[in-house]
Amino acid sequence: MKLADVVATSRSVASTRSRRAKINGLADLLGRAAPDEIPILVGFLTGEPRQGRVGIGAASLWAVKPGPADEPELEVIDVDQAIGRIPGITGRGSRARRLALLADLLGRATLEEQEFLRRLLIGELRQGALEGLMMDAVAAASGIDSATVRRAAMLGGELGSVAASALTDGEAALRDMRIIVLRPVRPMLAVTSGSVEDALESTGTASVEWKLDGARIQVHRAGSDTAVFTRSLNDVTGRMPMVRDVVLGMELSEVVLDGEALTHDEHGLPRRFEHTMSRFGSHQSDREVPLLPFFFDILHLDGEDLIDEPLGTRIEVLERVVPAEYRVPRVVTASPGMAERTFAEARLNRHEGVMVKAVDSSYEAGRRGRSWLKIKPAHHLDLVVLAAEWGHGRRTGWLSNLHLGARDRLSGEFVMVGKTFKGLTDEMLTWQTGRFLEVERGRHRNVVFLRPEVVVEVAFDGVLPSPVYEGGVALRFARVKRYRTDKTPAQADTIQSIRRIFEGRA
Repeated sequence: MKLADVVATSRSVASTRSRRAKINGLADLLGRAAPDEIPILVGFLTGEPRQGRVGIGAASLWAVKPGPADEPELEVIDVDQAIGRIPGITGRGSRARRLALLADLLGRATLEEQEFLRRLLIGELRQGALEGLMMDAVAAASGIDSATVRRAAMLGGELGSVAASALTDGEAALRDMRIIVLRPVRPMLAVTSGSVEDALESTGTASVEWKLDGARIQVHRAGSDTAVFTRSLNDVTGRMPMVRDVVLGMELSEVVLDGEALTHDEHGLPRRFEHTMSRFGSHQSDREVPLLPFFFDILHLDGEDLIDEPLGTRIEVLERVVPAEYRVPRVVTASPGMAERTFAEARLNRHEGVMVKAVDSSYEAGRRGRSWLKIKPAHHLDLVVLAAEWGHGRRTGWLSNLHLGARDRLSGEFVMVGKTFKGLTDEMLTWQTGRFLEVERGRHRNVVFLRPEVVVEVAFDGVLPSPVYEGGVALRFARVKRYRTDKTPAQADTIQSIRRIFEGRA
């Protein structure tokens, strides 16, 4: 299959809001692919090649500018093989050799294919074909029920290989899949709810659990062998000896546990998320900064898969095999009052909020279903838009990604504290594109810089330290709520107030 066919499908998927049209377009392409092309296509169309990130920065990629090919000739197999060779180029002069390989690849691509490849390799291919959508496309292309595909994808770990099995070996091959201990399982995900009461109305009787502000981990044990995986299924076993020791101390032979890893301060309270993630990504020892596990679910025990059992049953098993000090605090209730008290306790102990999980829910493959709901207090600020970036895919022609600035009360200047393209409706995109062009003060590549005149209200979940932004902090999960045409930039919130939130004083 030619790369041009993939690019055309990517463009089509990005240009429509219809979920059904997206699924049909992806399914049509998968149905025309050879078996060895299917895993490659799944990676390309979900925005990440099979090899993952290949260690080439955006600046380097955009600096390689060979003349484009006149006609589309590249095959997806050729592209995959070229990408696969990049990480293996090491040693003296490796950067030059990598760029030469890229120049050769891009030189055989048309202009549109070059754009696609650059964005694919730097992780900016926003085409709307997320994994959930791709699972439904695999189901449509293979004629297999989507729940079966999702379950297989959870157990198989890598969606490309599951798609190949579905389209070549059929439904029986997917139904035969079981948890293989020491091979990661896709984690179940949650959606946000506005309040504990709203969440309980949706779930009925639920497990209301502290939402720990740590790093998601999945821990496997088979006899004396252990493995620890991240939410993205990366193996971090070597960084977590204390997690290994905790699981090896349990009276069992095989287990797969879902939980969080946290670091604590000298008072036994959880450190900030960024401290945990710094330890998580470093090679510090547990003696220096201990990483402790806290488990909230169990997927497998001693040869038996538990993912199809209701959560209530899994909780009973979890409580039987995992010591209380390594379990996430929870209460099973249908009472909003009791749930609110649990929320207050979690916040008092410096955690994010709570998870509300239906007790009759099974463990679903990498899906953000309504049976797991998260409730966190959201902060709101009025900030100034300092710049915006031209959109891609369906947002082509609109100014989309906003650069957000807070007012410095001391200098009167505006300090950047983050970016966001979330929460913007088509109506907002249309309005802001026209408004931003009225206050434009310059451009660089795809960024339009603005006079600081437009005030926007954003919601966000927290504040992180930032070595990138001048103010030293950045908003976490910022999303647009509305434009404040009733406010002037002088009435925008300050960098000082954001620092108080970071310090826990607001």
